[in-house]
Formats: sequence, structure tokens, C-alpha cells
Amino acid sequence: MSFLPRLRALRGLATPLALALGVAFGASASSAHEFKAGSVEIEHPWSRATPPGAKVGAGYLGLKNEGSAADRLIGMASPAAERVEIHDMALDNGVMTMRPVTGGLEIPPGKTVTFKPSGLHLMLIDLKAPLKLGDKVPLTLTFEKGGKVDVYLQVDKMGATGSDDAH
Repeated sequence: MSFLPRLRALRGLATPLALALGVAFGASASSAHEFKAGSVEIEHPWSRATPPGAKVGAGYLGLKNEGSAADRLIGMASPAAERVEIHDMALDNGVMTMRPVTGGLEIPPGKTVTFKPSGLHLMLIDLKAPLKLGDKVPLTLTFEKGGKVDVYLQVDKMGATGSDDAH
């Protein structure tokens, strides 16, 4: 077979192949960190690597309520830790404090609640092993209306801020 007929044959495959690759990679890239429970979209769940021997880790994500009624995050669990709690950090008279959030967390309709470093976050307490760069930590979130959804926290480097780091 000469060069020109081979080129024509390959050109005929180029469009279907490009579409298939685009769908495969586009779908995985856009949905790799996106999850949904009822009307709540869980946006980009991530964590930071922890040093050896660390007993706690943190989880960050966005909870976007696309519905017309509030929902509430009422439970969290991970096989990577004995328990998972919602914590909030705040500056109180010049001192940074951290307190557990009890009674769940409301996600108002049309709003996004953001979990981020130095603010609202998930605490993974009594880690069973250190969180390592590149790990995907399983996490189950339970919503009052949306039910349970399994997600994973993509582990970034120690000290990552989420805004300027690749996940």
C-alpha cells in the first residue's frame, strides 16, 4: 500500500478517534473530582499529605446546593480514620481557634459552602496511616435529603493551599 492511500485511511479514522479520546479524557477530567448527592454537588474534594505518625488530617471541598430547598450534611465516615468531624477555625481576639461543628451543616439553596484551610474543614481523626501525596482517600458523606455519596479526597502535597496547587 502506498503512502497516499494509508494517509487517507488514517484521516478517515482521525475524527472518530479524536472524538472517542475527547469523550474519554474529557469525561474523566471533568468528573474525576465531581460528585452529587440529591441537589448537592460535591466539588473538588482534596486533602494534604501528613507527616509520619500524624493522628489527624484535613479534608476540603465545596458543597454547592443546586436545589430550591436547603439540605444538611449530617454525617461523614472514612476507612482511613476512626472518625470524621466538621471543624471551623476562626480568629477570636487575635487567637486562632478551632471548634467542632455540631448538629450537621446546612447548605442553603443556591449557595456553595466551601471547606478550606484556615476555615471550615473536615477533620479526619485517629488516622490509620499517613496520607501520602497522590493517595485517594475514600470518604462517605451523608446528607439529610440527598442521602449518602461516596467520594474520595485527592491528597496533595503538605502545606498545599488549594488555590495555587495542582490536585
